[in-house]
Amino acid sequence: MKTTILITGGAGFIGQRLARVLIASGTKVRILDNFSPQIHATDCLPPDLNAEVELIRADVRDRDAMKRALLGIEAVVHLAAETGTGQSMYEIDRYFNVNVQGTAVLLDLLQNDPCGKNVKSIIVASSRAIYGEGAYLCSNHGAVYPEQRSKEQMTKGLFEPICPICSTSLTLIPTAEHAPFKPMSIYGLTKQVQEQAVLMFAKTNGINGFALRYQNVYGPGQSLKNPYTGILAVFSNLARQDQPIEIYEDGQESRDFVYIDDVVEATVRSINYQGQFVGALNVGSGHATSVMTVAEEIKSFFNSNSSISVTGAFRLGDIRHNITDTNLLNEVLGFIPSIPFKQGLNNFLSWALEQSPEDKAAYLRSVNELAEKGLMGKVSK
Repeated sequence: MKTTILITGGAGFIGQRLARVLIASGTKVRILDNFSPQIHATDCLPPDLNAEVELIRADVRDRDAMKRALLGIEAVVHLAAETGTGQSMYEIDRYFNVNVQGTAVLLDLLQNDPCGKNVKSIIVASSRAIYGEGAYLCSNHGAVYPEQRSKEQMTKGLFEPICPICSTSLTLIPTAEHAPFKPMSIYGLTKQVQEQAVLMFAKTNGINGFALRYQNVYGPGQSLKNPYTGILAVFSNLARQDQPIEIYEDGQESRDFVYIDDVVEATVRSINYQGQFVGALNVGSGHATSVMTVAEEIKSFFNSNSSISVTGAFRLGDIRHNITDTNLLNEVLGFIPSIPFKQGLNNFLSWALEQSPEDKAAYLRSVNELAEKGLMGKVSK
């Protein structure tokens, strides 16, 4: 009998790519997804997937639908979630409801209903957002974990985190899984609750539980429509239309971009893991790339006439940098993401070139919403 995997949120960017890899290996795939208009360009699966998977079109909070989705399932990959750090700071009820309550429905059924009796493993999509600023090195105090940067600090153009003990400057170092939880957005907090709930459930019930702390995932197939996530999508849309690209802070803020194929590989290895494991694993490239570098690379690829300007504007709740430690990922799953950012970016932009560019109005609305909620600031002259 073939293994059957349930992917919640399986019609999304990661879910579709994962489903194709699983199907190619002979695994049966069931998808539960509500095709949220903010995330999905269409309200249906691509023809190749539609012919191969069993689709349940429903919200992750729909108990009856989730009950049907769990019947006969051996492993659950829980991807369904609202995403976007900025939007989460004012769409608080929605983010908690979908991310936390949706996970509660899943776990409650696994605990109390016969529909989940065959499930032996749960993989939940966690996030680097749970770390907040993550790990840095202080010359006086060693490894430290800075607090959220204040509006007053950033208004003065002081964007780099400082030591929480002595307020001196810091050096960025990779963040390992033992770092403390310090989410700086509602999104990050909901991800923390999601992963802790899943891991607690897995440990209590003697099944495998993987909280995969995805870093900034990118690649062909990601949403070009959702203005609340993904600077690669935002910048590529602007560059293709020769529109100005405005960069927050001073442009030197950086992210750990991890390519979609590396993310899927880590997820598949978690599904197929033959030992016993309950815990969190970072899934990232282990390299930091500045936002300015991203903008310049995208402009160059499209030979765009877009201007690139550093505005000094900033979003409250944003982190400054992040870079992940992948040693535990390698130790447990025997895998380290290996696709270089330049190669992955070229793959993404080549794909984006074949898509219709999205209207910049959606992005501008998202920025205006943040400003109206008092979540934007700017360096004082």
